[in-house]
Amino acid sequence: MATVPLLSDDALAPEARAVFDEIRAARDTDYVNDFWRALAHDPATLRATWDRLQDVMAPGALDPLVKEMVYLAVSTANGCSYCVHSHTAAARAKGMDAAMHGELLAVIGMAMQTNGLVTALGVAPDAVFDVGESG
Repeated sequence: MATVPLLSDDALAPEARAVFDEIRAARDTDYVNDFWRALAHDPATLRATWDRLQDVMAPGALDPLVKEMVYLAVSTANGCSYCVHSHTAAARAKGMDAAMHGELLAVIGMAMQTNGLVTALGVAPDAVFDVGESG
């Protein structure tokens, strides 16, 4: 359940409407999801989040599918159901197939297990993992 009303297009401030227009154009759809509709209450935060997301998720050293899969893994670790659903759909749209999804879930599960174990055991990182000051 949202903690703020989800704004319809008719209720948007002009600044928020401009961001929604960009979302629609970038995604080649008329649909604007509920995350953006909730953020639209604060057009400055909506703008900043949209702009940053475009920068971070753009192709770079990591391709867009890898970025979506990383986003999905972090969303799982953070317990964000909305983001898990949104970025699973985005990863599928960028080419993630069932086998890739299964392997990703196995990696997420393994990392969560070993992270919990090493945290509970209080094991410090090995000295060989330290990159030192020269990096």
